[in-house]
Amino acid sequence: MEAVTFGVLGPVTAGRGGDPVDLRGPRHRALLGRLVLARRRVVPVARLVEDLWDVPPARAVGTVRTFVADLRRALEPDRPRRAPARLLVTEGPGYALRAAPDAVDAWRFETAVAEAGRLPADRAPARLEAALEEWRGPAYADFGGEKWARGERSRLTELRLRVVERRAELLVDLGRAADAVPDLDAHLADHPWREEAWRLLALALYRTGRQADALAVLRRARALLAGELGVDPGPRLRRLEADVLAQDPSLDPPAEPADAAARLWTRATEAYDRTVAAGSRARLESTVGLLRNLAVTGGGGLEAAREHRTAAVVAAEETGDAELTARVIGAYDVPAVWTRSDDPEAARRIVAAAERTLAALPDDAAGAPARCRLLATIAVESRGLRSPRGPEAAAGAERIARRLDDPALLAFALNGTFMQSCTRAGLAPRRDAIGAELVALARRHGLATHEVLGHLIRVQACAARGDFATADEHAAAVDRLAERHERPLVAVFTTWYRALRGAATDFSYDRAEAAYRSAAATLDGTGMPGLARGLLPLALLGLRLAHDRPPEVDPRDDWGPYRPWAELFALPAEGRAAEAGPALRTLPEPPPDLLYEALCCAEAAFALAVGDRAAMRRAYERLLPASGEIAGAGSGLVTFGPVDGWLAALDRAR
Repeated sequence: MEAVTFGVLGPVTAGRGGDPVDLRGPRHRALLGRLVLARRRVVPVARLVEDLWDVPPARAVGTVRTFVADLRRALEPDRPRRAPARLLVTEGPGYALRAAPDAVDAWRFETAVAEAGRLPADRAPARLEAALEEWRGPAYADFGGEKWARGERSRLTELRLRVVERRAELLVDLGRAADAVPDLDAHLADHPWREEAWRLLALALYRTGRQADALAVLRRARALLAGELGVDPGPRLRRLEADVLAQDPSLDPPAEPADAAARLWTRATEAYDRTVAAGSRARLESTVGLLRNLAVTGGGGLEAAREHRTAAVVAAEETGDAELTARVIGAYDVPAVWTRSDDPEAARRIVAAAERTLAALPDDAAGAPARCRLLATIAVESRGLRSPRGPEAAAGAERIARRLDDPALLAFALNGTFMQSCTRAGLAPRRDAIGAELVALARRHGLATHEVLGHLIRVQACAARGDFATADEHAAAVDRLAERHERPLVAVFTTWYRALRGAATDFSYDRAEAAYRSAAATLDGTGMPGLARGLLPLALLGLRLAHDRPPEVDPRDDWGPYRPWAELFALPAEGRAAEAGPALRTLPEPPPDLLYEALCCAEAAFALAVGDRAAMRRAYERLLPASGEIAGAGSGLVTFGPVDGWLAALDRAR
């Protein structure tokens, strides 16, 4: 079942797979909003009654229980009858909403703000902008008058205002003052008492050569504060006004870059702006080329590329030109090595646009390269989804690319084939062959980024087979390529591989755990949430199981997409062992990605612990094709120990 998401930065909502969930009446939404506000903690029924009604009706407790039952049906429509709820749970004296850490827009907003605070100044504005895009209106908009929401609304609103101002401050300091002016204008229209915003707007105007406008803004702020509040501007505003009047050199924008490459970039972009019309289609295609290069430069670049790519596709579709849209979609052939999307919703939109464009393109020889790129895009962006369309699109793209004998097309198509090569266990040899072909193809034709991809695929596949000597060679080769071609994100994968290698060979438990934790630190600011979320706790779970240690799962950790498997191990510790059977029966098959075998082993470990023979048989059948491999090592990141050890344990217990 698709994950449920919740929105409180605006009206209280819930959604599944991009579609809204019907939450019934306003008190149902109030109850849901109140549980979201509790942040996974239990809210006693008595407190819910107090918050939902000024004067509770006679059967208020029963009504709350009815609301809870209605919400459970809406949020988990496929839950078997009598199976325990997994999302809106009963616990002790009340209820708790066990939403994943990224399932609530307010939580995502706060996480993004915290992440931006740890990023370098040049990468922080994009992260803050992404955080602000979570907002759809005032927080808890439909419950503005409720006492239970008042404090949280105020806190979130103040944080949002500070984020707007912090982003503007960063832009001004980075020499991008013109970019800050429109947002500050809009910000002050709604919040005219924010002195810091007036200061930033005046400084931004001054730094864009608009001294008179800067003074006018400062005087408008003075008149507003004095006329409406009866107070003078604060010291920072007064000092700025004096500095503007004196044309103090400290207010000047940052100097032009001294570096020759930086100067060339500045002049070239200025020339482009002067000569290429703002609304031209050439700009769209140029933008995608820039985004493709931006995506491989590091975390901030990858996030920015992902964000603006979707906007470029939307803009292309709005032209009504299918061929242009195909070029815009297909030009983004950035190699993808991880088989789980960083932004599933954006990926879904891109796949939908690619499908629409495919249907609109003429089916002739001239359009074959565009169709190949669209099919490869569908295959790459459908990664981690159990659907026949992904493998079908990958096969179609590869057929066209081989027929056209186009190396760049074939490299892109092979990336799609790789993304769709995890539909079951035991496919590491197939992926190794894809990696080997990519390395050879890329070397012959100078496709550096796809050569990196080919080596990384071979690292994963060789690790799965326990051939660490060969995996080491490919890891060293990819590190050399990354240094030569400035691909900083590659180090994340090779660092994790070396932690895995040690855990699977000669590291002690403590040393392996330390290596994993050190590797996890490399994920900060990478812009790869599809890789980062839940990876460290999953790696540590595999390490404990491989060393015959108790699982010790903490459900409070950010397990990301692996939470259903983690929650199995948390049941006994929470005194809910009776729920183990139903939980195992409703556990989904692992998604078709590089951690398929690892999650099968997690399920096998729990089935063995509780003696569930049906689950043991299921795990055995799923793992059998991977006999001889190291479970999870095909990811190049984690290990759950030899598959044959798991098969033997399952066979004995069955």
